[in-house]
Amino acid sequence: MATKGHDYQDDLDSEFDSSERERRHTWRDDPLSSKTREQTAPSHSTMLPPKTVLVDERDREEARSRRYHLLSLDAYSRHKMMINRYLLSTGKTIKNVVRSSEKDRNDYDILREEHRFLWDDTPPTTWEEKLAKTYYDRLFKEYSISDLSRYKENKVALRWRTEGEVIEGKGQFVCGNRRCDTRDELTSWEVNFGYVEKGEKKNALVKLRLCPSCSKKLNYHHAKRAWKRERKEERREKKRKKRRRSDKSKKESPSTDDDDSRDSSDDDGQSSSKPTSQTKEGEETERGGDVGEIWNKSAKELVEKTKEEEFDDYFKDMFM
Repeated sequence: MATKGHDYQDDLDSEFDSSERERRHTWRDDPLSSKTREQTAPSHSTMLPPKTVLVDERDREEARSRRYHLLSLDAYSRHKMMINRYLLSTGKTIKNVVRSSEKDRNDYDILREEHRFLWDDTPPTTWEEKLAKTYYDRLFKEYSISDLSRYKENKVALRWRTEGEVIEGKGQFVCGNRRCDTRDELTSWEVNFGYVEKGEKKNALVKLRLCPSCSKKLNYHHAKRAWKRERKEERREKKRKKRRRSDKSKKESPSTDDDDSRDSSDDDGQSSSKPTSQTKEGEETERGGDVGEIWNKSAKELVEKTKEEEFDDYFKDMFM
């Protein structure tokens, strides 16, 4: 009679072993998870991702690298790179992109346009006028600096002194001419400076200190006018003297003609030149006699009076 075999191993299993198996049991041992893996596992034909995914990923990577490259450049290099890309894409030249610099102005240009020799009490309105006014306030207006390079044309330029020139003594202890550094024999001048500012003629009294040579240049035009006046007066005097001589000769000529006619009627056969010579000799003798009488007269002695005698004579005339 056959007996059933008995599995003794089951009898040897303990509760500890069963708990150990449960502890080692993971989610992979779960049948449900194995079924889902089998259902979601891709087949051999669908292993590669679609092409659109690859394109998007490539574009994203290029954009990331381009952004990093742009951030590493400065503003000018970035601008040049963008302009080059624009020219390559549109087919244009650099002449189509160059900006016109006709209206560009720096601070110096603004100062030249808005500068005033003397500012009024009215406050500036625009920022250009404010810039020019702040520059004007920093200047020292006691003495001025001149430019006498065109003095022969009667054109003199004047401006106020800067802080550096005041420290050096330029314009006060040094000649005020821009191209002269003389320190001796300086003279002060108060010049009526006439200038044109924004189409308006203006005048201002300005103090200026110059050396003798530069002072001549400053007064060159006035000295030239005075010299011309003197020349004109001399010419007028010469013309007056010539007229007087001509008038005297005209007055003397008819009297001599009458004497000649009378002498010719009295003395027959005698030339007209003899009586004229006789008359001249008579005039000379008369003049000589007058001159001799003058020299024969006794000279009056000049008596110098004292101050007391002069005061006495003065008071006598007052009380008479």
